[in-house]
Amino acid sequence: MVSSGFAQIADWAEWLWRGVWSRLGLALIALVVVALAVFVALVVIFADALAPMWHGLLDFATSQFGFSVILALVLFGVINGVVAYCIYYERKISAWIQDRRGPNRTGPWGFFQPVADGLKFVFKEDIIPSHVDKVLFVLAPTIAFIVAFIGWAVIPWGGQVQLGGHLLNVQVAGPDIGLLYILGVGSMGVYGGVLGGWASDNKYAFYGGIRATAQMLSYEIPMGVCVLIVVLTMGSLRLEDITLGQTGYWAGGWIPQWNVFLHPVAFVILFITVLAETNRTPFDLAEAEQELVGGFHTEYSALKFGMFFLGEYAHMITGSAFIAVLFLGGWHFPWIPWTQPEATQWYAALVKMLVLGAKIVGFLFVMMWLRWTVLRFRFDQLMRLAWLGLIPMTLALFVLTVVLLYFGEPRSIWATVGNVVILVVSMAYAALRNMPVTGRQANMPPIVEEGLGDARIRAGVSA
Repeated sequence: MVSSGFAQIADWAEWLWRGVWSRLGLALIALVVVALAVFVALVVIFADALAPMWHGLLDFATSQFGFSVILALVLFGVINGVVAYCIYYERKISAWIQDRRGPNRTGPWGFFQPVADGLKFVFKEDIIPSHVDKVLFVLAPTIAFIVAFIGWAVIPWGGQVQLGGHLLNVQVAGPDIGLLYILGVGSMGVYGGVLGGWASDNKYAFYGGIRATAQMLSYEIPMGVCVLIVVLTMGSLRLEDITLGQTGYWAGGWIPQWNVFLHPVAFVILFITVLAETNRTPFDLAEAEQELVGGFHTEYSALKFGMFFLGEYAHMITGSAFIAVLFLGGWHFPWIPWTQPEATQWYAALVKMLVLGAKIVGFLFVMMWLRWTVLRFRFDQLMRLAWLGLIPMTLALFVLTVVLLYFGEPRSIWATVGNVVILVVSMAYAALRNMPVTGRQANMPPIVEEGLGDARIRAGVSA
């Protein structure tokens, strides 16, 4: 093991010598240093002439509009990079689960694998079959990609920050209906799959699009009810107000007032519906390879296929941030003074963004973990889980929240007790139904088996 470790270090040293410290690498570094020196010299020489422009840019950056524009550009670049490295992250997690190494050839620890994958998508041949509807065929991945990258605009990333004498919200946009905006934008993601399946003029792709539509319609209902429970509990549709409402403490400062402690069942159901919304295993029936080849993106290749792929990971990031804000306090973390609402320094805002980012990474890890652990559902099981499981439970939670709101106790211990009671009743009902697991749908005709001189009929009822 020691010798293999030294060999790995030697390989990295050789890679650094041949790559970064080669003559070409040194020439590029020298060119960058010279360019920076020239830029600094020009700024110093023309400092007086550039002063008015500099003050104008500073005033723009310290206004809410200018700060939001700069934040949007920064977040767009960061999320694009995170989306690219989510692929690397998932491949490493799957390798860890399956006792493999994962990507380890492209750079140290395979760290440049996303760059290689991106170049592959760009330079592969982009094939458009002759039988497709070309306008919709090109439009579908574009919709999936754009919709996934605009949902995070209303996420409160870091509370408030004091810059230039102004108190600014670390948020691209803060509309009064920010929560409804995310729900609306998220539901539009299905159009990419539906249009892609329809435009491909392929039965497998068409079935994938239809499955995506049915799944989206089914799981939007429990998701919407879970969100409505949070709205009734917090009394606001603004995500920043929902975050601020979770910064207090119970039990003498030991338990944060996060909604996950009030409605743990709603938290789990919302996470399940986000998995279904993002077509992640075990809910990826729209692209089940053993049934539909590739589902709605069967006919896609090169960059258009990559847009579907990147859109899925961007949707995962937005969904994770959404859950963190609704149930885990967003940027708040207990007992850390820099994550409290009154901390408005620039470094406090960075810490808050890192806290929210850590929660997002945690959700991404669980999503990827589930993909390589849980088996894919059958489609009738998928529908049954939504209509006979999640929807009745969320309606019961909604009634509980309305009753508590009527009595003026929406954030009391009775909310947690009610969640536990609803969970126990649901599990008892599922156990008492005593449905055998056979692997067949309940509405399929019975199988007649001949043997031992008599006919035995097996109903074939699925779980």
